[in-house]
Amino acid sequence: MQVSVLGRALARSFLRSYLVAAAFNTRGMQNVGLVYAMEPGLQAIYPDAQARREARQRYVAHYNSHPFWTPLLVGVFLSLEDKIAKGLFPPQVLTTVKDTTVYTLSAIGDSLFAGSLLVFWSLSTACMVAAGLPWLALAWGLLWFFGLHLFKLATFLVGFKEGLKFLTRLKRWRLIDWALRLKYGNAVLLALFLHLSWPQDMLAGTWFMGVTVVGAAAMVVYYSGISREVIALLVLTAAAAVPLLLDG
Repeated sequence: MQVSVLGRALARSFLRSYLVAAAFNTRGMQNVGLVYAMEPGLQAIYPDAQARREARQRYVAHYNSHPFWTPLLVGVFLSLEDKIAKGLFPPQVLTTVKDTTVYTLSAIGDSLFAGSLLVFWSLSTACMVAAGLPWLALAWGLLWFFGLHLFKLATFLVGFKEGLKFLTRLKRWRLIDWALRLKYGNAVLLALFLHLSWPQDMLAGTWFMGVTVVGAAAMVVYYSGISREVIALLVLTAAAAVPLLLDG
């Protein structure tokens, strides 16, 4: 296989990985998007139409993972397909990797990206805006935006180059633990945002009480499983009702 042909195919597969959820469905979830992303790479790896059809069938089943991990997974899958085509791995190894790695990374992605890093970015941006630094907040957002795309490209390339070896290395990074540490940092950022956005004539005791109420509400959501929207509505209702009761 010519290097230039493979390079163009990898570039197309990487760009298509951004569309993994474009054909989301209740049966296979992101499977159509995954097949679409894999197709250029499979065409380069399997010139024979029948062999390519058999390889494609390995991806039409259920697939669902965090979209930030999709470029990495596409790179790893193409790396495995390249080795399968050369007879180094049996096709069954791909099924084993899909059934374990995909859903593990999905859980890690929900905790690390959606539950920690995105919250960290939004809270830190809110603090900058509240502190009167809108241009710094804009620059901060652009840094995260381009950093995300660099992360996707880097993991795609490393996934294709190292394959299963990189997944083993990724496991040692203990990303779930880092997600938990970030959540503690987000709690500090939330308190800082409340401090920056609170009216200047507010007493320290009132500020402390507000922070305590927010923290208590978060604990109720975490331990009770009640929707946070319901808890937020109850807290806001109580905040509006208390002054009326005191005046009465």
